[in-house]
Amino acid sequence: MSSTLFTPTQLGSLSLKNRIVMAPLTRSRAIGNLPNALMEQYYRLRAEAGLIITEGTSPSPNGLGYARIPGLFNEEQVQAWRGVTEGVHQAGGRIFVQLMHTGRVSHPANLPAGASVLAPSALAVQGEMWTDAEGMQPHPVPREMSEADIAQSIAEYAASAKLAMQAGFDGIELHAANGYLIDQFLNTASNQRNDRWGGSVDNRIRFAVEVAKASVAAIGAERVGMRISPYGVFNAQLPDAEMDALYLRLIDELNGLGLLYIHIVDHSAMGAPEVSPELKAKIRTAFKGQYILSGGYDVARANADLDAQRGDLVAFGRPFISNPDLVAKLRSGQALVAPDFATFYTPGEKGYTDY
Repeated sequence: MSSTLFTPTQLGSLSLKNRIVMAPLTRSRAIGNLPNALMEQYYRLRAEAGLIITEGTSPSPNGLGYARIPGLFNEEQVQAWRGVTEGVHQAGGRIFVQLMHTGRVSHPANLPAGASVLAPSALAVQGEMWTDAEGMQPHPVPREMSEADIAQSIAEYAASAKLAMQAGFDGIELHAANGYLIDQFLNTASNQRNDRWGGSVDNRIRFAVEVAKASVAAIGAERVGMRISPYGVFNAQLPDAEMDALYLRLIDELNGLGLLYIHIVDHSAMGAPEVSPELKAKIRTAFKGQYILSGGYDVARANADLDAQRGDLVAFGRPFISNPDLVAKLRSGQALVAPDFATFYTPGEKGYTDY
């Protein structure tokens, strides 16, 4: 068996001890939207990964759409995150924060006072979501973002990127996947605008590009990656006829900014539609930075794809939940512990730090 997955590598200026990435996993343990000692323990225990990408963390009060997700937009949050980054660094790990603005995937009961549910268009997501205050609630119709709202959101990402550096992170991942705010601009299911932020491919990628541009200006391109989910249907997103063209155009713009990496979501292993293999191959060829593979990988498939140069790093998600020692187990071929789905998003240490 090739040891490709376990060989050290460079990610920009960062030396990684292996090519294993811990994928971002929402775990809803941030009481009051603040990281805490339990979260520090959780991430530190997984520091054998070459790179940890944190759970989705909001750059704005408006983006805290889920119960108990962390934020990174004020000094108290910076100090709280510093405990996490110091723990991971002391354990020899590297850690990026994933900046995730939930946009329309939200409910007022989950938001702090004064925050709003915002989106490109006033279109609600179908279905319901959990709120700690009121249980399951239908998704509200979001407020369509004005030019001022859009400008403020872009500025919030850039400000959060700077705070990430103050908090000791090695970089940031912009969450432009899975139906959250950036993806809501990319996708015609959630963006039905007819101004410069919607309609044509160039208009729909504009928000993603402007957020990336502002983040790069704030902290440097070598510290900024982006996660995308072409053909994803999570949070009521839908593929359209221009999808391949849209993502290739986006990649072209990100190349111009010198972005560090692209991280492709492929949930086909969990029953979602497959990401077009042709599009994946085209993105891999076109993108000048590094490429993180994801989606139901085991060691054999990861090594085969790394050997075939289909990607540079491989992200593992759910196996990390129930196997803090995942890297050692993958290396030795030990059996993995199955996760407890009932505790994915519950508060407390059960199903979080007790595996």
